[in-house]
Amino acid sequence: MESLLHFDFKGLVIILMSAVLVNNYVLQRFLGICSFLGVSKKLDQATGMSLAVIFVMLLATAVTWPIQYYLLEPYGLGYMQTVLFILVIAALVQLVEIVIKKYIPALYSALGVYLPLITTNCAVLAVAILNVDSRYDFLASMVNSLGSGLGYFLAMVLFSGVRARMEDGETPAAFQDLPITLIAASIVSIAFFGFAGVIDKLFA
Repeated sequence: MESLLHFDFKGLVIILMSAVLVNNYVLQRFLGICSFLGVSKKLDQATGMSLAVIFVMLLATAVTWPIQYYLLEPYGLGYMQTVLFILVIAALVQLVEIVIKKYIPALYSALGVYLPLITTNCAVLAVAILNVDSRYDFLASMVNSLGSGLGYFLAMVLFSGVRARMEDGETPAAFQDLPITLIAASIVSIAFFGFAGVIDKLFA
């Protein structure tokens, strides 16, 4: 088993930047598309959802990593990974929902059904599982989760701006609403392919 903490500044920076730009969970791995398309119409909603996802990703990693290495692997319960991780994420989402409902009711109303849908947001579950599959230690897992959350935030904010510009333009009737949204998302995704290989060369 890996040590709980292993500090490698260069390695951690590469993990962080790769998660934000190169391996963006929304634009490169195509995970979390539901909330990406549903809550990116307005910048404030996109920001609120992104902050909630970042918080849940970090907490989920902080809880699931010890569960994996101190409970599931030592006792041969690896087959329970997905079930337990989903239960942890669901509990954390409920916590976030309660906090937002109490302290930021306007955001709670704006997010609507998409807030509890973080429970089934495959990007959150994917981060927790891929941290384990990549054999990251605890610190690297937290950094990767932070980078993944920031990548989600970046994708949401950028696409929110794109959709705002589209509303100001004239879209042919055949492409209005979902078709033009998917086309725009594809173009933004293609743009992120330009970051492939950049991170490794910067830190080579």
